[in-house]
Amino acid sequence: MGTLRVPRHALLAHKLTQLRRRDTPSAAFRRLLAEIGAILTVEALRDLPAMPVAIETPVAPMRAQALAGPEPCLVAVLRAGLGLLEGAQRILPEAPVGHLGLVRDEATLRPSEYVARLPPDLARRGALLLDPMLATGGSAAAAVARLKAAGAAAIRFACVVAAPEGAARLAAEHPDVPVLAAALDERLDERGYIVPGLGDAGDRCFGT
Repeated sequence: MGTLRVPRHALLAHKLTQLRRRDTPSAAFRRLLAEIGAILTVEALRDLPAMPVAIETPVAPMRAQALAGPEPCLVAVLRAGLGLLEGAQRILPEAPVGHLGLVRDEATLRPSEYVARLPPDLARRGALLLDPMLATGGSAAAAVARLKAAGAAAIRFACVVAAPEGAARLAAEHPDVPVLAAALDERLDERGYIVPGLGDAGDRCFGT
């Protein structure tokens, strides 16, 4: 669907099944979300350009592959994006980190920004935007627009579960942004929640 890609990955699917279970406690939910965040980060960045470099192993010199440019910035959409960020930082521990605070009005389903702390070199590095849920697509589209306004040209979006409505909206508003999801779910319900989904990721992650 548009820019959306759902990788075929047995381990990712297994962890998502555990994450979805209604009886998974918060501590396990946070751990699983971080583990999924690490897998999604690897998958989302699989096409980063590489170049050969000369190194020496303990045995012999060789030509090996290294990133051709700086690591992208990691940007978490608060709150639930923090769970994915933990896993992403295990893969890119030296990457600059940004935070975007967006809250969705439960009546209008429209997002509003309450905080933005972004690295200064977004234009040079690009960004991997992290948010577990791609529901209506409003928050995701607003977050991408905010990163573009801050100078980011190369942006990737990673989420755990996506609804067709949100994926379509994000593709329509930002067709240049590739989207990676662990699963594409059935639909949105009347409240704007993903079905079957996994509930409110922020509440489940932090026990609120």
